[in-house]
Amino acid sequence: MSGHATLPLILTCGEPAGIGPELAPRALAAGVPMVWMGDPRHLPAGTDWAEIAAPGDPVAPGRLAVLRHDFPAPVTPGRPDPANAQAVIDVIARAAGLAMQGAAAGVVTLPINKQALKEGAGFAFPGHTEYLAHLAGGADVVMMLASTSVRPPCRVVPATIHIAIEDVPRALTPALLERTIRITHAGLIRDFAIPAPRIAVAGLNPHAGEGGAMGGQERAWMIPLCDRLRAEGLAVSGPHPADTMFHAAARARHDAAVMAYHDQGLIPIKTLDFAGGVNVTLGLPFIRTSPDHGTAFDIAGRGVADPGSTIAALRMAWDMAQARAETRPRGAR
Repeated sequence: MSGHATLPLILTCGEPAGIGPELAPRALAAGVPMVWMGDPRHLPAGTDWAEIAAPGDPVAPGRLAVLRHDFPAPVTPGRPDPANAQAVIDVIARAAGLAMQGAAAGVVTLPINKQALKEGAGFAFPGHTEYLAHLAGGADVVMMLASTSVRPPCRVVPATIHIAIEDVPRALTPALLERTIRITHAGLIRDFAIPAPRIAVAGLNPHAGEGGAMGGQERAWMIPLCDRLRAEGLAVSGPHPADTMFHAAARARHDAAVMAYHDQGLIPIKTLDFAGGVNVTLGLPFIRTSPDHGTAFDIAGRGVADPGSTIAALRMAWDMAQARAETRPRGAR
């Protein structure tokens, strides 16, 4: 895990009534430089922690470094309090700000509860990804889910995300799909150190339309789009039938798969690597990953939450930091 990035990652607290606080001390098992940002009163009893003033301040080995951010209301596991909503949002903004200033190697976000944030602070964003893009000045981003425990790796990027299936055919436009492919291509180069990324594109319809018998989008514009991008030099293939893209031999032929809609990509990665999946935001000026799970209110405070995805998210963020450091122009932050 050693490399060129020396500043630590910031692990945000997320929703304090969820499993985030109990995952924080166990995340030290990732073995990468990290600090936790949140209210230390929320950490499990007996946690060995030390408050620091800035990322990178020294702490004893095995001790959790804490960038303190006090919350206004007490926390009961499993019961989010709208009074704490603004503090959750402020932690995300503070961590992103430090990363954009070059004071941290990246940000790993523990899960939030969007309903609690909306009720308590009028949070107007669908989730972390959109809010972080806003904080970065309107960065053009996509969501990638990446495996850490299967080989060949599984990396999926849905072109449309949190919309109803009935809305997908209208939302999936040539411009959106091209944008998704280009951001994915650039992200694989910058963040995954893949110099010539191979991107497989899924069709929208069963059997990728089967020559028009099961839908016309593939013939009408998806095939021409892929052809045009290949002519530019991008290693783009497809559109492929989505149900043929994720067995081992197929995964070996691409570095990432761009999918038409949410479940088309998230079902295979969660089946292949449920505990090791990591949410990555491509296109930000700083590194951001997140465990691929929610707040798990039903088990919060019981100490039984699996830290595997958080550990994977930290390790992937650290590896991404090394990749960016390798390609960063000399003298740039």
